[in-house]
Amino acid sequence: MLDRSGMSSNFLEVGFVEFKTEGKHQSVIDAKRKAIAYFRAFEDIKNTKQNSIAFLSKNTGNKKTGIGVGKTHLSIAIANNIMKKYGVGAVYMSYRDVITKLKQNMIDEVYYQNEIARYKNAKLLLIDDLFKGKVNETDINIMFEIINHRSRNQLPIIVSSEFGIDQLNEFDEGIGSRIVEMSKDYLVEIGLTREELINNKSINHRLS
Repeated sequence: MLDRSGMSSNFLEVGFVEFKTEGKHQSVIDAKRKAIAYFRAFEDIKNTKQNSIAFLSKNTGNKKTGIGVGKTHLSIAIANNIMKKYGVGAVYMSYRDVITKLKQNMIDEVYYQNEIARYKNAKLLLIDDLFKGKVNETDINIMFEIINHRSRNQLPIIVSSEFGIDQLNEFDEGIGSRIVEMSKDYLVEIGLTREELINNKSINHRLS
């Protein structure tokens, strides 16, 4: 079962079927296809260096065009299906909630190490909304510790973020480069092209 720490119980049975793509933007349709392809390949790639998937926002300048398009839905659908088919335990990490909790308890070394170990060593880790909200150096250091450990030990991650590749690298190149390397074959950017943005199109919607 998915360790749902901080996640709504409504997501427990979320799957691919519930993710409707009729009439949706092509990048949303492509994202679902990539998610299913990753799930089907998971057993073969889980112990390799490229064993992860990332759902990022395609951004133009400061305009984030891939918000509210179902990145979390697809991430959880993957985790649920992997657990059911392959019996791999997964941990859900709501980035903002977990980072806040870890920082509040850093003074308790035993608690902190036990807590962060859950995210470092989970068979499959789902990081939802990476770098959501105000980010400081401590946040970056914690995430680097988790992602670097998982990269070095070939432990897969599923990442969703409202930022794109360039923005992740601006936060921290070490984190960004590892996410890109780990999800090389399954790096998904959802959002509008520059031309669509100029024409004031939108794909902003919540898929649940």
